[in-house]
Amino acid sequence: MSLRDFGLLFLICFIWGVNLVMTRWVVSDFSVPPLFFAAIRFLGVAVFLIPFLRPVPKNLGTLFLIAMLIGCLNFGLLFIGLANADVSAAAVTGQLGVPISTLMSMVFLGEQIRWRRGLGIALAFAGVVVIAFDPNSFTLSYGLMLIFFAAVLGSAGGIVMKRMPPMDALNLQAWVGLFSFAPLFAMSGLMETGQVEAYVAGGWEVWLASLFAVLGVSIFAHSAFYTLVKRHDVSLLSPLTLMTPLWGVVFGVTLLGEPFTWKLVIGGAVSLAGVFLIAIRPNSVLPDASLGKKLASGDS
Repeated sequence: MSLRDFGLLFLICFIWGVNLVMTRWVVSDFSVPPLFFAAIRFLGVAVFLIPFLRPVPKNLGTLFLIAMLIGCLNFGLLFIGLANADVSAAAVTGQLGVPISTLMSMVFLGEQIRWRRGLGIALAFAGVVVIAFDPNSFTLSYGLMLIFFAAVLGSAGGIVMKRMPPMDALNLQAWVGLFSFAPLFAMSGLMETGQVEAYVAGGWEVWLASLFAVLGVSIFAHSAFYTLVKRHDVSLLSPLTLMTPLWGVVFGVTLLGEPFTWKLVIGGAVSLAGVFLIAIRPNSVLPDASLGKKLASGDS
């Protein structure tokens, strides 16, 4: 990998890490309802990418299902989870998309794994349990459980994408945005209150965060990452994308003042080590399984 491409990947992971903090900031500190904020993001993507709706994909029904999995439901749960969990813990938990994708490729696509990836899967889940489990009350973090289910849905969307012909990154993003924003607005209307008032009251900071999520993350970072996937082997890129949760931890602790606990250090190290073991081993039937949801919807 050239220094230029590594610099681009570094920037992409930096943007994904920053966006985790900004999303948490919007839905927590500014109290913007998370489903509404997710709907705003996908509406922005749909509007900015109108020219990329062509060519119209043939299997729109399958694409709608993919959009619900990697867009509407995935981001809905992710944003609610971020409203109820620390960014640093959420950044690590979100990486469970990698072992989940590998497990799904085993169940649905017949992928076979050996002991190294099996160990990686076990470590990835064990590390997150260490982070999420509260020994005082014997409960798991509600927010991190939602982020786990978001990773499951995002990974399922990646499996369904195997049924679709390859699509241009912006073409895929345009249709996911178009299909996702209306259901999210509908769910927000049923489950949340004071959405518009909170969003308007947030002022330029919230509006800038929205623009950053649409242009910086969904359009620039995702498309740039897709170009790198075309140039480089997945086994090279995937371990390097672990910079994203590291940025999430750094920004969560330094910018949001989140506690840097032994649970986070030990659990994060164990989980990311497991993800690394999976990422460096090739998947024969789903080569991009180790990239989790990054190819479909970006990292956050």
